[in-house]
Amino acid sequence: QVQLAESGGGSVQAGGSLRLSCAASGSGLPYGRLCMAWFRQAPGKERERVASTNSVGGTSYTNSVEGRFTVSRDNAKTTLYLQMNSLKPDDTALYNCAAYGRRDGGYCTFSPPTLSEYNYWGQGTQVTVSS
Repeated sequence: QVQLAESGGGSVQAGGSLRLSCAASGSGLPYGRLCMAWFRQAPGKERERVASTNSVGGTSYTNSVEGRFTVSRDNAKTTLYLQMNSLKPDDTALYNCAAYGRRDGGYCTFSPPTLSEYNYWGQGTQVTVSS
C-alpha cells in the first residue's frame, strides 16, 4: 500500500504562484518505479489530469497548463511536486496526486491517461485563484 498526502494549496491572486507537494509513504513498490500524476477537479467539472511524470524522467501536461506548471519528483524524499506559476482563476480546483504501479513491479514508463488506472490517491489540497 502507498499513502499519499498533498500540501501547499491555498488562496492566491491571479498571476501568483503556488507549489504543491505530495508525500508518499508505506510499503509496496519502490517509489522510483511509480508513475505519478496531479489531477484536479473544479466544481461542476470532470476531474482532469494536469501533469504526470514517469519513472524515467518523462513528463506530460494538459494543454491549459503547458508552460506555466512544472511537475517534478524527488525519489529520495518520495515526494512529488507541482510548481504552478501565472495562476488563473480557471486553475481553481481541488488538486489530488495519484500513483500508478505496474502489476509486474516493473518501472512505469508510460503514465496512464485515465484516472481509473491509478492505484493510489491522496485526499487533495484546495487551490483558489481570485481575479
